[in-house]
Amino acid sequence: MEQDRGIYTEQFPKGSKVRVRDGAFLESFRQSWKLHHPLAAEQLGFAGRDAEVASVGFYHGGDVLYTLVGIPGIWHERCLERVA
Repeated sequence: MEQDRGIYTEQFPKGSKVRVRDGAFLESFRQSWKLHHPLAAEQLGFAGRDAEVASVGFYHGGDVLYTLVGIPGIWHERCLERVA
């Protein structure tokens, strides 16, 4: 069970190693997400790729947004997972 981290607290600090979630998850997220920073179709091609967190930002209300080294776009925290 994920511990409640509170508002404006990232799961993956700058420099963390993450993996972009699989293609099925990204497509589902892309179709269902109707708010800020929707995933672009081009981002789906990066499914399963590992990267380093370049920067962390927060949307008003606490949604955590990331940029990744070598992978374009803005990524929602739900679209990333920790590299084991």
